[in-house]
This record gives sequence, structure tokens and C-alpha cells, in this order.
Amino acid sequence: MSLTLGYIAESLGGHLLGDPRVVIEGIAPLQDARSCHISFLSHPRYSSLLETSQAACVIATEAYRELACSRGAAIITPDPYLYYARLTQLWKRMHQVVATLGIHPSAVIDPSAHVAADAVVGPLCVVEAGARIGAGSLLYSRVTIGRDCCVGDRCVLHSGVVIGADGFGFALDQERWEKIEQLGAVRIGNDVEIGANTCIDRGALGDTVVEDGVKLDNLIQIGHNVHIGAHTAMAGCVGVAGSARIGAGCTIGGGAVVLGHLSLADGVHISAASVVTRSISKPGHYTGLFPIDENADWEKNAASLRQLHRLRERLRELENIIKNREKST
Repeated sequence: MSLTLGYIAESLGGHLLGDPRVVIEGIAPLQDARSCHISFLSHPRYSSLLETSQAACVIATEAYRELACSRGAAIITPDPYLYYARLTQLWKRMHQVVATLGIHPSAVIDPSAHVAADAVVGPLCVVEAGARIGAGSLLYSRVTIGRDCCVGDRCVLHSGVVIGADGFGFALDQERWEKIEQLGAVRIGNDVEIGANTCIDRGALGDTVVEDGVKLDNLIQIGHNVHIGAHTAMAGCVGVAGSARIGAGCTIGGGAVVLGHLSLADGVHISAASVVTRSISKPGHYTGLFPIDENADWEKNAASLRQLHRLRERLRELENIIKNREKST
């Protein structure tokens, strides 16, 4: 369970400063690393930890070359965090137990479903009629792929994922709810990763779509007919209501909510716990938080906040009146 620094640098690039024969037995944070570990400095706020770290080697930028080398070996690279990500991939490839290809005996696969020959379907998974699983995809235990839903190539679906449950559609008939049958499906592109117990509902008429390279964390709810653009990432417990359209390259922080039928442009970044209540047409970083307080005080503050624009205009008028009086005296 070890790699040499020389092998790491040869495989991933970067400028190695130090003995390539040094053996690395693990990857660890700066503060926890021992002399058998490699670590990384991804943000200047952690630079104080670099001086005292016991790591055999530290991945750092050119700006920290001298400090990194003063305490041992270093690999210099423009983006240490990206280098760290690729190092974890290399480490897993070299050390993991290779998964057995094929379908676990306890999985239930409908005869009309198509599972690529090199896909892996884990224990207790269910793949329903007409569903398709692409090449190199991995379904961990208890994943359910609903009828006619498609999963692309090289996707990873973690335990408990449900693709293609019915969307939440009901019509009110006086005092009772009439179900709207969900006749669409879910289409998932290539290189998508979906975290444990995340649910993506099938469309009511058209399909729910998740484009290539999307990364979804655990416990996310994607409503029916949502469209998520390529390489967008969402953190845990995000909720996206039906028919929302999320652009490409977006990020949505943990616990955030996007209301239904809204659109987010490409490159929109939403802070954690925000509630998106309107469409966003320009890329950028958006936050919609209101500090927690006792409910009575919160309601008063919320009411004041609605008047904030009007109060600002009144304040400007008063400032202008004062300035004019000062000039006239």
C-alpha cells in the first residue's frame, strides 16, 4: 500500500523537489500527516500548518516553494487541490480491490432492460423494463432504475439512489386529489455521479434530463421535468422543484432550494441554504439567507426588509435636503 514520489510525479506531473525514491504510504491533511504521508496546501489560510507539518512531501504552488522545501520534499503545481484530486484517483486505481464485473445474483433485471457488458450492478439493485445502463457504469447496492430510464456511460450511482420514481403530480377534485400519471422518463448523460439516497423523478410528459458530467451529493431531490446542464454540481440536501432549468457549470450549496419553473443561467453559483425564488439570467454568485431569530422578531425584520428600498430613497431625499440647506447658509 505505497507509492514512491517519483512514480507519483511521473504519473501526474508537477515539479518534484526532493528524493524520488521516498516511499509514500498514504495521503493526509497537513495537521495529521506523518513522515510516511503526502499532503497538500490548497489555500493560503492553511499556510501556518505547512511549517509544522510532518508530511514527507507537500503539494504546493510556486508561491510556497521555499516554505514547502524548508521542511522536506515538495511537488510544485499550479493547482494543488486539483493535483490532490488526481492523486486520490491514482491511489484508488493502484490499491483498490477490483470490482467484479457484471450483475450481482441478488439484483433484479427486467428481461427488456439493457445493461452494458462492462457495467457493474450491485446487490439488491432493480433495473426495470426498458431501462438502459451504459458502458462502464457502476450501480452500488439498492439502486433502482425505473422503467424506460437511461443511465449513460461511466456513471456512478451510490447506494439507495432512485431514478424514475413518479413525479409529484396531482389535480384537486373538490376535496380529493386525482393522480396525474407520470408518462415521461429520466435521461442521465455520461460521467455523472449521484450520491446515496438521492432521488430523480421521471417527467410528467417529457423527460427529466441530467446532462454529462453532473455531480450530485447525497439526499438530493430532483423534481419531475427538471433539466440540469452539463458539469453542474450540487451539495447534499438540495431540492430542485419540478420543471426548473439549471444551466451548465452551476454550483448549488448544501440545503439550498430552487423553486419550480425557474431558470438559472450557465455559471450561476448558489450559496448553501439559499432559497431561489426567481429566475437568474446572469452568471455570478448569489445568496438568499436571512438570519435565524425568534419568530416574532424575524417577522418584524422581514416586514422591514420589504420596505428597505423605499426607506433608502427617503433617506437620500433627506440627505439632499440637508445638503441644500447647508449650501444656502
